[in-house]
Amino acid sequence: MSTRPVAAIILAAGSGTRMKSDTHKVLHPIAGRPMLLHLTASVAQLSPERTVVVVGARREQVEAAVAPHGVATADQAEQLGTGHAVAQAEAALDGFTGDVLILYGDVPLVSSATMERMIERLHRADAPAAVVLGFRPADPGAYGRIIATSDGQIAKMVEYKDATEAERAETLCNSGLMAVRSGDLFALLSRVGNDNAAGEYYLPDIVMLAAQDGRKSAVIETDAVEVTGVNSRAELAALELQWQLARRAQAMADGATLTAPETVWFAHDTQIGRDVTIEPNVVFGPGVSVADGATIRAFSHVEGASIATGATVGPYARLRPGAVVGEGAHVGNFVEMKKAVLGKGAKANHLTYLGDVEIGPGANIGAGTITCNYDGFFKYGTTIGAGAFIGSNSALVAPVAIGAGAIVAAGSVVTRDVEADALAIVRASHQAKPGWAKRFRAMMTARKEGK
Repeated sequence: MSTRPVAAIILAAGSGTRMKSDTHKVLHPIAGRPMLLHLTASVAQLSPERTVVVVGARREQVEAAVAPHGVATADQAEQLGTGHAVAQAEAALDGFTGDVLILYGDVPLVSSATMERMIERLHRADAPAAVVLGFRPADPGAYGRIIATSDGQIAKMVEYKDATEAERAETLCNSGLMAVRSGDLFALLSRVGNDNAAGEYYLPDIVMLAAQDGRKSAVIETDAVEVTGVNSRAELAALELQWQLARRAQAMADGATLTAPETVWFAHDTQIGRDVTIEPNVVFGPGVSVADGATIRAFSHVEGASIATGATVGPYARLRPGAVVGEGAHVGNFVEMKKAVLGKGAKANHLTYLGDVEIGPGANIGAGTITCNYDGFFKYGTTIGAGAFIGSNSALVAPVAIGAGAIVAAGSVVTRDVEADALAIVRASHQAKPGWAKRFRAMMTARKEGK
């Protein structure tokens, strides 16, 4: 890898009309992260001196997305082709001397390793003017073609619209991604014309302009999935599936068991330990870590949660942001946790809502328990001490504290603190009226029959 500074230009000015969306195309997510931010995260691993996103349509959306990541933007007011788009970044790279990567915001899965390969090829002994990333798709379709020698030197690059039948028969296609020295890039772009079938300024033309100067360019190849672009909802779904296939395979290679891998959906940052078992139809949202030996049972949805060693979640559980499941703890079917800590060995096995609560080790939460944490205006917290037992169908009205070892009788509505080791019974006294039901049924039957 070269020690020269690196900059990246990411093109994201197009309107993306085929998405039929009010959201900019590059902000549609794959694995819970906008496509553009997948790409900027990969670029960040190269420690770039500058990253510039070229914006146009719905620019305010893109600017808002990249601003927190220290990424600059450059405006392309008119979309006049890829060469014109890259030229708009010249001012943002003023004074930069190094290597420039040219990437596309709707081609999100390019790895930092591939970017490094492009830069490494730029600095080999033959010193190519540009390095182009090529690929061989199953259906070359309307991609631009690269005519290259066996050692990867580019003889010609041509857009499909302008290609001859013989050139269209070539299977090596142009992804559009390039690596170019900053000293060459904008000088070559200034010479690009628009005398072509589309009347646009094509970025690939810089390769042929360099060739006119007697300088060769080179192509390196990568897998087609890595440079797959997204122009429609269908293509977005297809690329999501490709990402998930790779992530599932990685999880299993790292020591997790996925009993039906095709039904498990990961987020971009899901962390899975060894000997974790994930049953069918589990969905992970962003911000989840699962420690060694945990089990996520079928039909669970987990987001923003931490699951400790040996814990069991599900089936049919929902963990929302702030949920923490302690070592060996159990979260059962139809249990929802939000901003809730379930201590070591504690259990909430059935039909329960736990929100804004801290539950101590070994506590048991009965079926139908609810922490009533919201009064319509503010949220309030509940604490349940170690070893406490909360009977079924109880409502704990926050703010309230249940002491260690305390028992709350089934059906209670608790509005005051319960001291440690106490029994709290908060329900109406039992009343039974002998024969009342029989008399009631007779009366109502007679009324119905008109007697």
